[in-house]
Amino acid sequence: MNLGYEVFISIRYLLAKRRQTFVSLITLISVAGVAVGVMALIVVLAVMNGFHEDLRNRILGVTSHVNIGSYGGAISNYKEVTDEVQKDPEVIGATPYIYAQVMITSGRSVSGAILRGIEPLTASKVIKIEESLIRGNLADLVSQQQQESGGPSYPGIILGVELANNLGIRTTGEWVTIISPSGRLTPIGQVPKSKLFHVVGIMQSGMYEYDSTLAYVDVAAGQQFLGIGDAVTGIEVKIKDIYAAQKVAENLRKQLGTPYYVRDWIQMNSSFFSALKLEKFVMFVILTLIILVAAFNIVSSLIMLVMEKGRDIAILKAMGATTASIRKIFIFEGFLIGVSGTLLGVIGGFVLCDFVKRYKIDLPGGVYHIAKLPVKIQTLDLLAIVFFAILISLVATIYPSRKASGLDPAEALRYE
Repeated sequence: MNLGYEVFISIRYLLAKRRQTFVSLITLISVAGVAVGVMALIVVLAVMNGFHEDLRNRILGVTSHVNIGSYGGAISNYKEVTDEVQKDPEVIGATPYIYAQVMITSGRSVSGAILRGIEPLTASKVIKIEESLIRGNLADLVSQQQQESGGPSYPGIILGVELANNLGIRTTGEWVTIISPSGRLTPIGQVPKSKLFHVVGIMQSGMYEYDSTLAYVDVAAGQQFLGIGDAVTGIEVKIKDIYAAQKVAENLRKQLGTPYYVRDWIQMNSSFFSALKLEKFVMFVILTLIILVAAFNIVSSLIMLVMEKGRDIAILKAMGATTASIRKIFIFEGFLIGVSGTLLGVIGGFVLCDFVKRYKIDLPGGVYHIAKLPVKIQTLDLLAIVFFAILISLVATIYPSRKASGLDPAEALRYE
């Protein structure tokens, strides 16, 4: 499309002082409307991206990128399987784990929990358990502690912060009893198995579901307590690229064969991340309505401009301007309004996001379990916002430009 004098006239119409100030006011409101809509979209999507990334990091701090289990139950040859898994060039580390549902009592309170047996040395290379500790030391998990009375020694345990609060435990050095429903069979029936553990640490992942249920013990202590011998529930794997988890999981699935199954972190948390994506899409659609409102202002502004410039349009047509040229003038003017508003909105969005990052807005930890408001601007989101803002602005010019191009010069100049 060859744009010559049409662009010059569009800019003159947009910047020139008008006889009707009301038309200029509507134009400014149109620009401001597009800017506010774009800015709101950038900030809200950046905050949602920040929440998404923060929650993903918290989940992957407690769980692994890839999880290997067996359809036959416990894995007895887990050492061989671990060595086989680590042959994959994409694998950074692998560690065995035990998973069981138990009851924990502190003498003051009782709570249900998930008992996870881990190897402290290899687990720290796969999950961020050591970074999550707010009290204690991961190395103390394997040390045997004695009661104050000088009795027999007992294994250590690390509790989630919410679980510790539920049990009335505020610091390390206290004692808890773990009760397993899968106890031993006696003449009077099934008797639950129990064992005393020494609290050597308290961890906080930032996810309430984990902090209120997880309890870590050494894998050997877990095997002995559950009576499963030298076997584990599964193997956790850390890989180089978390977004290649599905591909790596498929390769490991083929490599190990039956009776093993392999699940990646996306598959294990699919419903959660799908809900986040849906929420993000809904917010995008809702906030786009702000730009649609601005588009109606663009339509009003251009229609009133056509009415004001009827004499100019007639003169242009009398001088040989084609219908297409007149249409281009008003399309380009609407385009300029959209671009101006979008540019201001992008600048405003970046400034506001930078403000949030710089001053770190506090959040109520009891509600969100995230101390600061997270912000992350994604390039694809930014491009989508800019594209739709300009597209809506262009669509808004269709009717006014057709109205202007269809103006009859003789009718417009009759009363001049």
